[in-house]
Amino acid sequence: MRDVLSFPRLRHATIVLHDIDEARLAHAHFGVERIIAAGKYSAQVIATTNLEHAITGADIVITTISGSFDQWRHDIEIPAKYGVDLNIGDTRGPGGIFRFLRLYPAMQKIVRTIERVAPTATLLNYTNPMAMLCGALSRTSTVPIVGLCHSVQGTAEMLARWLGAPMSEISYTCAGINHMSWYLSYTWNGINVTPILRQLVKNPVIYQEEIVRNELFMAFGYYTTESSGHHSEYNWWFRKRPELIAQYCTPGTGWNPGASYAALNWYQAHMNDWATEAERERTNPEPVDLHPSNEYAAAIINALTGGDVFKFNGNVPNRGYITNLPIGACVEVPIYVDSHGLHPLPIGDLPASVTMLTNLSSQIEEMAITGCLNGDPNLIYQAICHDPLTAARLSLGEIRAMVNEMFAQSQPYLPHFGAHQV
Repeated sequence: MRDVLSFPRLRHATIVLHDIDEARLAHAHFGVERIIAAGKYSAQVIATTNLEHAITGADIVITTISGSFDQWRHDIEIPAKYGVDLNIGDTRGPGGIFRFLRLYPAMQKIVRTIERVAPTATLLNYTNPMAMLCGALSRTSTVPIVGLCHSVQGTAEMLARWLGAPMSEISYTCAGINHMSWYLSYTWNGINVTPILRQLVKNPVIYQEEIVRNELFMAFGYYTTESSGHHSEYNWWFRKRPELIAQYCTPGTGWNPGASYAALNWYQAHMNDWATEAERERTNPEPVDLHPSNEYAAAIINALTGGDVFKFNGNVPNRGYITNLPIGACVEVPIYVDSHGLHPLPIGDLPASVTMLTNLSSQIEEMAITGCLNGDPNLIYQAICHDPLTAARLSLGEIRAMVNEMFAQSQPYLPHFGAHQV
């Protein structure tokens, strides 16, 4: 909301907040009211636990939701029991697929509500697993949907920091799928600096910051988005043995080098901190920081409502934008947005060195989406069979047992499935 209200044309907006948890909703409401007061904006803010009331008449809907910790912890704990060691487990692989299966009904309910009470609205989705949720919703709805993630601009800024370059002098083209996009070009004042980056990542300090991603860069020639911890889950090379985790995933100095069960451990330690933070915020005498972040949503909203055209990387169905990834799959590509809508840019083929892994992940996501929409547990099993990390650790029979246990655990949240055994 701080970002949104930084745009003059949006300072008269009506902002509606929605949550199913009244206490958390009240905390968010208070925070937005503080921002409005600090900026002396004329915006109005409404808070409601009623989804239909929240969406009715909206121009833009932003979704950032999750499920119960007591449920999603099993996305990490059950694979660990079978020997599949996960770091975050929210994007792809067995953990990401089952999170998708449970969150899809809630996201579908939101989209159906948009269709009914805000038919001209655009949906900006921040909820993971990004590609599977956006892909499934785009198959079943005409609502304009774009998935947003900060990994593209965040990684671009990291590379600029390593180079000692101001971001104002950096240009790049980045494309692929969410959490696995690749910088196809990266220039500083128009000069290709990828060869310089190839030398920089050999510097022990820089190498140590993002060990997994730097190894991928040295092997395949293109730098990739998202953290090393996430990437360590998406392939065969870094997590299949304890000594590899110790070598590549534990010692890194970046925000998420890949420690085992990092998301689960962090949430266990901090999941109740929001209440303490809410109380601290209510009594904090310091002025509210009104400087905007580098997130995309506010600039997209500004452009859609008649402001300046904005270029960003977003997740949309592949209408031939990346010619060697599946048609219709959710891809992450550069997009221009203006008052007429979203205009993705054609990229052509991804380079051969990164296409195989990217295509495999995309096809697994497409299989999981089909399994979800058809209520077919066998397709879910088959998708997880092809997951690189899972396949590096388990036999087909072991994967079947793991998937059946995950279905049993998630059963109350899967009304769109019939038989759950595979």
